[in-house]
Amino acid sequence: MSEQLATQLEEDNSSFSALTGPEVDLLLEDGPDTTSDLMLAQMLQMQFDREFDDQLRREERKFNGDSKVSISFENYRMVHPYEDSDSSEDEVDWQDTRHDPYRADKPQTTPRRGFSRKGKNITTKHDEVACGRKNTARMDNFAPEVQVGDGLGMDLKLSNQVFNSLKQHCYSEQRRSARLHEKKEHSTAEQAVDPRTRLLMYKMVNAGVLENINGCISTGKESVVFHADGGRLEEEPVPGEVVLKVFKTTLNEFKNRDRYIKDDYRFKDRFSKLNPRKVIRLWAEKEMHNLSRMKKAGLPVPDVVLLKKHILVMSFIGKDHVPAPKLKDVTLSSEDMKAAYYQVLQLMQQLYQECHLVHADLSEYNMLWYQEKVWLIDVSQSVEPTHPHGLEFLFRDCRNVSTFFQKRGVGDVMSVYELFNAVTGLSVPVGAEDEADFMSEIVALEKRNEDHIQKRGKKSFPVTSEDGGPPLKPDTDD
Repeated sequence: MSEQLATQLEEDNSSFSALTGPEVDLLLEDGPDTTSDLMLAQMLQMQFDREFDDQLRREERKFNGDSKVSISFENYRMVHPYEDSDSSEDEVDWQDTRHDPYRADKPQTTPRRGFSRKGKNITTKHDEVACGRKNTARMDNFAPEVQVGDGLGMDLKLSNQVFNSLKQHCYSEQRRSARLHEKKEHSTAEQAVDPRTRLLMYKMVNAGVLENINGCISTGKESVVFHADGGRLEEEPVPGEVVLKVFKTTLNEFKNRDRYIKDDYRFKDRFSKLNPRKVIRLWAEKEMHNLSRMKKAGLPVPDVVLLKKHILVMSFIGKDHVPAPKLKDVTLSSEDMKAAYYQVLQLMQQLYQECHLVHADLSEYNMLWYQEKVWLIDVSQSVEPTHPHGLEFLFRDCRNVSTFFQKRGVGDVMSVYELFNAVTGLSVPVGAEDEADFMSEIVALEKRNEDHIQKRGKKSFPVTSEDGGPPLKPDTDD
């Protein structure tokens, strides 16, 4: 049996050695071609690179150690076996945490009695490592908007100083967010209204007082002005175009409002340390009364339509949704500018002598040019001459008017001192035209007026005018 097997193997070997051609090449393709020197050199270089990479990994592990922040030597490797691999088996499963270097070795628990172990190995609740891990776990109690990252699953140790700083910052951000939210919900900001104001405006539209509200046309330090189409008010028609003056419900941009209202005898009994919303209602009511008094004297001012809390509805000065330009923005000829100056002078005299009011904020920003006339607006801060600072406000108005028209090239503009005497009808000595001396005279007049009021109990100015007329008396009919 063995002899036959040996004979068969010899025949097979002789037949295999006799094969030549492409069959032999196919059989030899499985093994590397070691007959080429280039192939041998490449194989040796590959083996050298793999050994280099293995050494690099060992150095990388030794360098990083147990540090939470590791440095990779990937860029220095010679062979990257995973770059050209399409097999999913070669991919790293990052969800596998069995060998996660950041995971704690064992769960860290704080004993109920405050310490663990005994003797020299005792660990109290004040231990640095235990406190650090506890502080890391307590970060999960921060507000949802505070992003604490994915460090909760790591064995991180936060010192008490760092944790307290983070907690204080979290509380500060929460309070700031609450203030911003409250300010947004309860205040009227620039070109926007709060929900309460928006509800009042919707009610006006639903009641038919307004047809619709078109949009914002002006903003200022004290109010936001909207244009609207008028409807009907108690069977009486409302002007076709009206404006809604919404007074801002915060005092941030105009904190000295009380200076103009607390000493006004019309509101003195009602003014106190009120909340801002109630003060703004008084402010809107004050403008309504001033406009009514000016309209009764025939001054060109908007007509009052309706007052609802801090929203004042007035007639629109303009046409076809285009508001009349301010005096500072309009371009007039020299004749028209001179005519505007004399109109302003006449308006100031009427305002003081007939309406017994001082505008207190008169400038080219609060005067409109429409139908060849100057119109007065923004009179909420207007006070009577008997106000403790009424003459000072008037002097400031005179300075604004005189300065503006002098810059616009009007030739015969009176000085601020002459304009003040022309408006008031008083004879305050000008002297060397020193503003400090002039203001001291005005303050003295205001002081005498205040003493006269306290003695007589009347709101009248003690100084008579040049024409021998009676002292100025307030208009009690508002």
